[in-house]
Amino acid sequence: MNSNLSRRDMLRLVGLGTGAIGLGGLAACAPSAKGPEEDTAKSATDFSFASWSLADNASKAKIEQLMSGYGSKAGVTVKGAPLAYNTYLNQLTLQVRGGQFTGAAQMDIAWLAGLAALGKLRDLGAVAKDGGYTQAALTSGQVEGKQVGLPWTTAAIGLIVNRGLMQKAGITTAPTTIADFEAALRALKGTGVIPYAASTKVAQLKDILIWMQTFGSPLLEGGKVTVGDDASIEAVTWYKKLYDEKLIAPDVERVDARTLFAQGKAAMYDDAIVGRDFVVKGSPDKSIADKLDPIARPVKNAGDKPRAVQWGHAVVVVEGEGANTASDFAKWLTSDEQTVLGYFKDLSLPPTTTTALASEQVKSDAFTSRFSERITATATPNPFWKYPQYAQMETAISEQVQAVLVGKSKPADAMREAGRAVQALIK
Repeated sequence: MNSNLSRRDMLRLVGLGTGAIGLGGLAACAPSAKGPEEDTAKSATDFSFASWSLADNASKAKIEQLMSGYGSKAGVTVKGAPLAYNTYLNQLTLQVRGGQFTGAAQMDIAWLAGLAALGKLRDLGAVAKDGGYTQAALTSGQVEGKQVGLPWTTAAIGLIVNRGLMQKAGITTAPTTIADFEAALRALKGTGVIPYAASTKVAQLKDILIWMQTFGSPLLEGGKVTVGDDASIEAVTWYKKLYDEKLIAPDVERVDARTLFAQGKAAMYDDAIVGRDFVVKGSPDKSIADKLDPIARPVKNAGDKPRAVQWGHAVVVVEGEGANTASDFAKWLTSDEQTVLGYFKDLSLPPTTTTALASEQVKSDAFTSRFSERITATATPNPFWKYPQYAQMETAISEQVQAVLVGKSKPADAMREAGRAVQALIK
């Protein structure tokens, strides 16, 4: 989920944070210490809602329905601002920075630190207090302890397998260790499919980070980058072995992996929970939904905790005109039970409140339940997300990993270079 902002852009944006203006709190809760400066109206006001879901035909109608529903309830107009996902962070950052956008905005949780660096996001801590969100969900919307976003959907990125292809290869139980995993991949290769549609293009090679953690690298410890340690080198050496044995394929990123998996050409791949809908809608196999199975990532040593990286969306509020009403909208959109369960029903995205997660509607969805138990339960945030330059950090690592895969560099040399490059980005 990389942005198109350059390192120079992000560093410049960070510098703006100290001079940003803090505005007032919600009319429905305690005001901020600084008090309102622009949006002082006590009554509801029109506001804008930026969203990549509005630019996606698969989700546009549902989001427009939610905007219209809130608008009717509050007596306001919610003005949609559709922005394509691939350029979303870049465009929104430029608009917020230039004072061209205020209101609510959908955000990938990985992007929160970057946008928060502008100093224009409202602190939604008071709004979140009685929202009923799970603690894990609340944490996903925080930057340095500040609640800059209300969690809209929270899950993780993990391994999804085609149970039918696994059984065809004689695999009846999910591999639990790296050794078991390798054996399963070799068995799958014998059936003529791509065993594991792992990411091998730079754009998505950040997936290697979770394997580095699986092998024991913390990635970041006390502000010191650990990429280049023995564990990260071991992980990349292992990944190269999979590549050389054709257990993973060249030139694959998330969209490619989904397509290969949907077509029955790959037995497993990494994805967020939202991937299910892409696969089911794009597959010629009408029974593929019954074959999808999320599994815990295998561990290096029996007894280790499976690793997964958090994934999710939050709703932030940019200070300025309409921010009070936008804050109320953000809370309604993410915590009103009828609203979040409707969102789950139509888009299969897990809610973030305790009561909604405990509802029969969510619990009866077998795929979501298994995904939550096996993957989301042990998910942690990418440690680099707290830096606005995180996308550049991931790219620095990805480029070095790809150099290893294509034989241009040795794992130890590449990972030490990657570690140095990432450390240089931490100011």
